[in-house]
Amino acid sequence: MTTPLTGGCMCGAIRYTLSVPVTELRACHCTNCQKGSGTQGSVNAVIPASAFKLTKGTPKRYESLADSGRTLYRDFCADCGSPIYSQRATALDTLVVRAGSLDDAGAMKITANIWTRSARPWAFIDPASKQSPGQPDAPAAQK
Repeated sequence: MTTPLTGGCMCGAIRYTLSVPVTELRACHCTNCQKGSGTQGSVNAVIPASAFKLTKGTPKRYESLADSGRTLYRDFCADCGSPIYSQRATALDTLVVRAGSLDDAGAMKITANIWTRSARPWAFIDPASKQSPGQPDAPAAQK
């Protein structure tokens, strides 16, 4: 996939570019992604925040507690509601861009599925993909 990649929301109020190639997509099946998308979850490109540049508009931000127990920011278009990206409060150097907001996803493929323990029964999880029942890099539970 060549860079820069471009994307935006459904109505065009938000536009962005990515200055890094996206070679892998990660599907998230957590309940927050299910609610935020109204579907089985989200499909995402995890990139350095420094590689993301807004070229039009300013997303609205919603702060929530993720299934991992961490604070998560979800940025979306305030006009049409399209989800654009999310970001953990503890990892502001990383963005999780919604793959559906890209103008051209080319040959991108889902290579990992996370939060599979909360996947909806109709969700397809490729058995050849990496799989994690929860957040693969979540801190250990406190005793």
